[in-house]
Amino acid sequence: MKNTFQHPRRTFIKSIGLATVGLGPASALASPLIADPAIGKMAEKPAFNMSGYAAPKLEKIRLGIIGLGNRGMAALQRMLRIEGVEIVALCDLRESQVAKGREYAAKAGQKPTAYHTEPDAWKKMCERKDLDLVYILTPWNLHTPQAVFSMNHGKHVFVEVPAATTLEECWALVNTSEKTKKHCIQVENCCYDFTEMMVLNMAQQGYFGEIIHAEGAYIHDLAELFLGDRFYQKWELQQAVGKMGNLYPTHGLGPICQVMNINRGDRMEYLVSTSTNDFTMAPLVKEKAENDNSLKPFVGKAFNGNMNTTTIRTLKGKTMVVQYDVSSVRPYSRIHLVSGTKGAAQKFPLPARIANSHEWLSEKEYQELEEKFTPPIIKKIGEIAKKVGGHGGMDFLMDWRNIDCIRNGLAMDQDVYDAALWSSITPLSIASVANRSNSVDVPDFTRGNWKTNAPVDLSLKTGATTQVKE
Repeated sequence: MKNTFQHPRRTFIKSIGLATVGLGPASALASPLIADPAIGKMAEKPAFNMSGYAAPKLEKIRLGIIGLGNRGMAALQRMLRIEGVEIVALCDLRESQVAKGREYAAKAGQKPTAYHTEPDAWKKMCERKDLDLVYILTPWNLHTPQAVFSMNHGKHVFVEVPAATTLEECWALVNTSEKTKKHCIQVENCCYDFTEMMVLNMAQQGYFGEIIHAEGAYIHDLAELFLGDRFYQKWELQQAVGKMGNLYPTHGLGPICQVMNINRGDRMEYLVSTSTNDFTMAPLVKEKAENDNSLKPFVGKAFNGNMNTTTIRTLKGKTMVVQYDVSSVRPYSRIHLVSGTKGAAQKFPLPARIANSHEWLSEKEYQELEEKFTPPIIKKIGEIAKKVGGHGGMDFLMDWRNIDCIRNGLAMDQDVYDAALWSSITPLSIASVANRSNSVDVPDFTRGNWKTNAPVDLSLKTGATTQVKE
């Protein structure tokens, strides 16, 4: 008797509107804000290779920010500290947040124009001719529409993670960036944490030998925050309803992709993903809703499982594991395990450790390696970044580095292919979980250019001229 629950992989993926390698997406664009359906499909060949692309220098960068919540307000304050950045416009649905942002700007001698209240106010801001860069820090479903619109209106884009939520959106970012030759940088701040950058430098200098396996994660108990007032209109809680997969992969994934030269010498081939059921969110929502009317619409909803584990195999036969859990009672961890033929590194649980044999090195030996392999970018700006702040300084280091690259006309550490690939793990993991954890092919967003794209360059041989304001 035929088992009707077993679907051929390609048939299954097409049935739910996701693409495998070599296939265009089977569904219409998820977002009506992307006007041209063709922009969300895989083209036969790249219109232009954005990896390694150095856009024309911009000594002064005229910046507009969309979204002034927790992340947006922090980004504004960081940008006010970076030389060459002029805050031209601020946008948020809430007039009070824009007013607060303008107060911060005024203290730094800047007077950005306010955009607020109207749902499409961000479009009016992005249509301005006197903007060079748009920083997007809005709910996830708006990231791609706002990024595509901004690039089509001649702006470079910094977009919060994840940059996209569907494969159609991933391709929309890639195709638009290539067409407009505008940077679309997913601001994955964990790539700029100090240990991750040191391990990347060590890997590039051959300390670990050939990297054969790596692990990353986002394990962070956020249940109480999701149910509180931190997220405007509880948008992030809404994201967890009716889905089962890795909804936030990039913090753990980005750094290990750079270590393994993904999109730059190797590429992901396929993944398998599995999730637990939800054992905590639904009961907690039911309990809290007794005294919080804003939670009542969520009672009885199916939430994303507690733990998702996604295993990825690369074309060169290497493996990656990425985990996601934001609703279990566990200590914070991004794991950051790198395993090579000559050594290994692991950041969590803290303190970070290095091995070049069967045992972890001593604290003294670690400090000696830290002195030798700390990359130039940290030696130059690390202490200043710690003082400015943002997750221990990595947020400021990220913003400073991105701005410095644009001001000096340098290639970026991340590009649109990274933004698309790292974000694509969400829909791909959802597809795999839904099909009893069968494998799902991972699209090659570089369309073959991964074979020749250069690795991330930490040398600071050029650039690094941007100063930090007191």
